[in-house]
Amino acid sequence: MFKKFWENYKTSFILLSSIILGVILGLIFKEDILVIKPLGTIFVNLCFTIVVPLVFFTISSSIANIKNVKRLGKLLKHIFLTFLITVAIAGIVMTIVMSFISPMGAKEIALDATEAVTKVNIGEQIASMLTVNDFSALLSRSNMFALIIISVFVGLATGNLKEKSTVFKDFLEQGSKVMLKLVKYIMYYAPIGMSACFACLIADLGPQLLTGYLKSFIIYLVVCILFFFVFYTLYAYIAGGKKGIKLFYKNIINSVVTSLGTQSSLATLPTNIDAAKKIGVPDDISELTLSTGATMHMEGSALLVIIKIAFLFAVFGRDFTGITTLLLAILVAIISSCVTAGVPDGNIVGDLLIVSLYGLPAATAFPIIHAIGLIADAPATTMNVVGDVTASMLIAKNVEGKDWLDKK
Repeated sequence: MFKKFWENYKTSFILLSSIILGVILGLIFKEDILVIKPLGTIFVNLCFTIVVPLVFFTISSSIANIKNVKRLGKLLKHIFLTFLITVAIAGIVMTIVMSFISPMGAKEIALDATEAVTKVNIGEQIASMLTVNDFSALLSRSNMFALIIISVFVGLATGNLKEKSTVFKDFLEQGSKVMLKLVKYIMYYAPIGMSACFACLIADLGPQLLTGYLKSFIIYLVVCILFFFVFYTLYAYIAGGKKGIKLFYKNIINSVVTSLGTQSSLATLPTNIDAAKKIGVPDDISELTLSTGATMHMEGSALLVIIKIAFLFAVFGRDFTGITTLLLAILVAIISSCVTAGVPDGNIVGDLLIVSLYGLPAATAFPIIHAIGLIADAPATTMNVVGDVTASMLIAKNVEGKDWLDKK
């Protein structure tokens, strides 16, 4: 039992241990520890270096290998819309919460960002995020949204050419495997890099940062519990009325326990499929929805992305207010939860996306928010998993009709 537990939590335990070690070193040696700062910078730079080819190859390859899209068109349409709407709701809920509560409380750190913020209207800002005016700009981490969109279209074009694009499709697939291997190599160095980063952060920022982490985790946990009982209950009711709620709570407990134990949406997939089938979701809907949702539907992650953005705003002295700021935060949550979730170590990509979008100093901002993800990973995984089940129930209603539960 211990061996299985260790296999599931080994990576998180090692990284969290390295962060704790860094915190201790920072508290003991204070400014003297800044001599190891280059060790942390190396890790951050490696992550930034790999992120562009990683996103391109993994997303393009996955899209290019989709089969039978026309036959499954109706089902895929409902899956996409349901995923998009439910993730957006999660992002909106947490955005509302964080617009009233600061994760740092009254003690703002207010570090200086390295880049000035240019105020533009929401339309121009979205256009500049989604597109670039030159192909070479796609090779920069500063244009991650545009890179994601182009990667999707490259995958679609490759897949639609079928046998004519076999060589290029193989190139994308092999490139994806190479990038995955590179990520594993980089993650071997992560404990050293994260330890150095946090030792320097604590030397600079002191215990205020630790207080912010504790408050952020409490906020996240409370919101997750409320979201579970309010919104997932509501989704079950919309899908199947009182009967839907009863079946949902009767069968979801195994998925909750498994997700907490494995800390992995993919590892919980068999349990999730079994739960959906016992609820009464048709096999083809449950299998396709839950398999896709395990990598492309992350409501828990959407909630967490907003916390990360609000945390960075507090640390760098920016106001998490205003329609433009809040809409952009929701958009980032949707993209990070629905697209980068399918990328190996997509949490790294999502964090780098946030840092790049808001023009924050990577060496400071990236380790700060990446640690939040590590701390809150278990409840986030549970929310992701449960959200997939309620999504499958909603899709079953839309595809099979209002009486879908009576047909089981």
